[in-house]
Amino acid sequence: MAKKNEIRRIGILTGGGDCPGLNAVIRGVTKPAEDYGMTVFGILDGFEGLVEGKAKELTNSDVSGILARGGTILGSSNKGDPFHWPVEVAGKIEIQDKSQAALNNYKAWNLDALIAIGGDGTMHICNKLSQMGMNVIGVPKTIDNDLEATDLTFGHDSAVYVVATSLDRLHTTAASHHRVLVVEVMGRYAGWIALNGGLAGGADIILIPEIPFSWEKVYAKIKERELMGKKFSLVCVAEGAKPLGGEIVTRGTDIKRTDPVQLGGIGKVVADKIEENTGRETRVTVLGHLQRGGSPTPFDRILSTKFGAFAIDLVAQKKFGRMVALKGSEIKSVRIEDAISRQKLVKPDDQAVIAARRVGISFGD
Repeated sequence: MAKKNEIRRIGILTGGGDCPGLNAVIRGVTKPAEDYGMTVFGILDGFEGLVEGKAKELTNSDVSGILARGGTILGSSNKGDPFHWPVEVAGKIEIQDKSQAALNNYKAWNLDALIAIGGDGTMHICNKLSQMGMNVIGVPKTIDNDLEATDLTFGHDSAVYVVATSLDRLHTTAASHHRVLVVEVMGRYAGWIALNGGLAGGADIILIPEIPFSWEKVYAKIKERELMGKKFSLVCVAEGAKPLGGEIVTRGTDIKRTDPVQLGGIGKVVADKIEENTGRETRVTVLGHLQRGGSPTPFDRILSTKFGAFAIDLVAQKKFGRMVALKGSEIKSVRIEDAISRQKLVKPDDQAVIAARRVGISFGD
């Protein structure tokens, strides 16, 4: 006979943008759940499903064979914040609070706990839902790697792999045509993808949000390489990078999102300025959603599986209001409110920055 306070029914959702490793976490939660005698309900399309009441039971067979699959079998949405819910009223978008509907569905499904997989935005939502009475566990996911409370988020390694292999391919065409090739990568206000991807892919110049750059220093690096007989250069620029005294380049706003600012366009600005001021033929490649898709790297498959298995253990132990985190080589947990206290940004004295400078990479500063 089940104990009165035993956890029996848990929900799981994937919030925010998709990324490699989400399915591995779902698998890492669902398989051990059977050992605990728990039933897992997969909530569809992120927090949209929690608000609109869309869910299905997940079994061992549902998660069989999904370890290496990209994306999420549950669907996701980065416009489904229950506290910032877009509703069309008289032809205009109106933002409403639908958190009570989310709580009602949580209760209607008789859930004992909710595991939410997502990035900074998802963790902020988790913190608010926790305060409303839900038993929540967070699992950190973002290719941007901008959550301070964990050494790494899954999805980041896979995104860096895409950037590095793209730079490898562009290196040969840049050298063949004596061009400067600019690669714009994701990351929003954090430069981790550009830094690690650029370092792994042999970029000559890396431009990140945390180190505002000088146009003259960028031109000087390209001309310096030419004097050394290197008639091409690779520039890896983060979407949130900006010049000294300048502003972040944006391509619009979307009020349906909690953070309405849509970044993008800095790559073309950099390419145009370089061509105009150095005379060197310059092209730009925007990797965009290529960085989010495809199979997770082995590292991300392992990390995601560890995160999922640890999350279900936290549920069983009733350690709610916590987020799974990688600390060194061990998986631990931190309070969600501590996890979102500040963003993890690249520090000027980060070892990767120092190493990059040592091998001659310029940050334009």
